[in-house]
Amino acid sequence: MSLFKNTLAQINNAAETVGLDKDILAILEKPQRILEVSFPVKMDDGTLQMFKGFRVQHNNARGPHKGGIRFAPEVDMDEVMALSTWMTFKCACAGIPLGGGKGGVIVNTKELSEGELERLSRAYFREIAPIVGPHKDVPAPDMYTTPQIMNWMADEYKKWTEEQLVKEGVPADSDVCKKRVSDALGVVTGKPLGQGGSEGRGAATAQGGAFVIEQIAIERTINPADTTVIVQGFGNAGSFAAKILAEMGYKIIGVSDSKGGLYCSGGINAEAAISCKAEKGSVVECEMTGEGCRRVTNEELLELECDILVLSAKENQITAENADRIKAPLIVELANGPTTPEADKILEGKGIEVIPDILANSGGVTVSYFEWVQNLADNYWTEEEVNKKLKEIIVPAYLRDSEIKEKYSCSHRCAAFISAILRLEEAIRKRL
Repeated sequence: MSLFKNTLAQINNAAETVGLDKDILAILEKPQRILEVSFPVKMDDGTLQMFKGFRVQHNNARGPHKGGIRFAPEVDMDEVMALSTWMTFKCACAGIPLGGGKGGVIVNTKELSEGELERLSRAYFREIAPIVGPHKDVPAPDMYTTPQIMNWMADEYKKWTEEQLVKEGVPADSDVCKKRVSDALGVVTGKPLGQGGSEGRGAATAQGGAFVIEQIAIERTINPADTTVIVQGFGNAGSFAAKILAEMGYKIIGVSDSKGGLYCSGGINAEAAISCKAEKGSVVECEMTGEGCRRVTNEELLELECDILVLSAKENQITAENADRIKAPLIVELANGPTTPEADKILEGKGIEVIPDILANSGGVTVSYFEWVQNLADNYWTEEEVNKKLKEIIVPAYLRDSEIKEKYSCSHRCAAFISAILRLEEAIRKRL
């Protein structure tokens, strides 16, 4: 099943559970706009190379479209449509006033020089510039895109905005033009600090998930020191998750990246693993000494015993093929779509609890929302303020999810989609 069909299956399951009107469901099943672009980039050797990119705007009933841009060889329209749709539901589940969008370019960034990467970033953003904007669609970083890339895109959009205003007869040195160009900074989030970025953005996805885990621990009187955690995926979200959970007292016993993983029954020093990966490129190159340390594959890591399994890698990691071998009683999804609908049924049958992506990883888009607000207001917050505001959003979202789960006797995933559906239905009806 394609990623977009997986998404539709999740939506339909929740819609059927809550008895959603078919007309509203029909609206939520279709993206509002799909854009595919092809554009040339001059390479360092002087040749021109063509690239293909996408931007999908799923729904803006609750606010401007919001969602990342990924640069990866495997990017395709089906994936971007799915991720755009998930963003609509993620924002609604968190209760923030934004809709869903997603973009991507088919490219292997490891094959580009920094100059080529900059030219590609600017060229792609110029192609999508007519449909994005601080009050229309606000992209952000995603797989293989960085704060620097966001800075290039924001700068290109500012240039494009000024060009359009001049074409309309607005003088470049006028107050109107200056204000519009200044506001253009808010066209993307995830920018570097000093260029309009927000404190706390880098760790936001992991921090939001950690707040959810903290709330679960409070409800169930779980002692972190007695709780083992495996983190699959040791990129930005996974490495921050390991670090934050270790600081909270949890015992990290397994980590992995795309090349493989490490398992230590006696515990892994998260800070050391992060430093080692930065130096050597992969955790499998790290020498961890201690009780029961060994190298494992990503597939093996998922099936090891632990109390909490944090999924921070890619989509479709737990499927019908391996779901029956999962032993962790609690799964927290920091990645998008790591569990297929078929796997969900198997896990639910085994009594395994899954805190779904649209709830667990919504810290990233929530702090992106904070950055957008700060840009528009030209007023910036401390990291302490950002984390306080994040907790005030994500914990109530989890509590609302739990109440809906109990009311409808359904899974956390179904409850999270119902939570989003109820808010989306209200917003859509006000527009009809």
